[in-house]
Amino acid sequence: MNDNNLARTAADQANPLVRMAKVSKRFGPQVVLDHLDLDLSAGECLGIIGPNGAGKTTTTRILLGLSQADQGQVTLFGLDQPKHARAIRMKLGVVGQFDTLDPDFNCRENILTYGRYFGLSNAQMAPMIPGLLAFSELTHKETARIDELSGGMKRRLSLARALINDPDVLILDEPTTGLDPQARHLMWERLGALRRRGKSIILTTHFMDEAERLCDRIMVMDQGRRIAQGSPRELISKEVEPHVVEVYGVMPETLVQQHGHLAERVEVSGETVFFYARQAHDLLQALEHETDLRVLHRPANLEDVFLKLTGRKIREAG
Repeated sequence: MNDNNLARTAADQANPLVRMAKVSKRFGPQVVLDHLDLDLSAGECLGIIGPNGAGKTTTTRILLGLSQADQGQVTLFGLDQPKHARAIRMKLGVVGQFDTLDPDFNCRENILTYGRYFGLSNAQMAPMIPGLLAFSELTHKETARIDELSGGMKRRLSLARALINDPDVLILDEPTTGLDPQARHLMWERLGALRRRGKSIILTTHFMDEAERLCDRIMVMDQGRRIAQGSPRELISKEVEPHVVEVYGVMPETLVQQHGHLAERVEVSGETVFFYARQAHDLLQALEHETDLRVLHRPANLEDVFLKLTGRKIREAG
């Protein structure tokens, strides 16, 4: 990295596009956000991951001005939220967790109607719409009604619609939830293209492979607090051992008793034992003769980080 890039990076960190400083939020006696800090630099994709109830949705609602923090400071583009909510909204693109497309309009009309919220005229939008539909691979569906679209098409149309005002920052709340693998990969391609255009993105997701693929930096949340932060590679290197051996086929207690000493850390989930090791050679050799076992040896990933930091116990929303 040259001196100019270093200076630009330092400037971005000193003057982020988005900042939350010591933000807290309560709903009755429940603390939803607890002195949360967040920042987003120009051209960066920040991923927010965490279990149900971690505070991800509340965080995005506060950023959008839909909910107000009880304490702390929230600024976007140097403007205080919610004091300057309208001015901030004009520079944001939003794709929510659930589709809000109007079923009475076709694809083109949905984009036109949404653009009017930003004060754009039909004449201004007309030359933009073909490009947005092409970007979302929906040119052939320009006059299709919403109920004629697949789930993946609806998500891509929501993304196209969010780009009509050429936003500086995109806030995406679980944009690929409910999509099949093919549709999800196509959405990833579109989001990757936006990153290459220099768009700044805040992405909440439950898909660890999505976060690992798309995000420059990950913020892990739990119980309304930021508990870890860094690039996907940094988090994996810092938090978990490099080798993971998943084993199942006999009683997990027996596996742990027989082979647990060959790993730095062992976790049990149902009938599967996860051995986390700095080197896996001895463990794999020991398991080689266990013909009744199924063994998967893989590198550590972001999901391992997530489960170590937040636990394997299922949490119900609310």
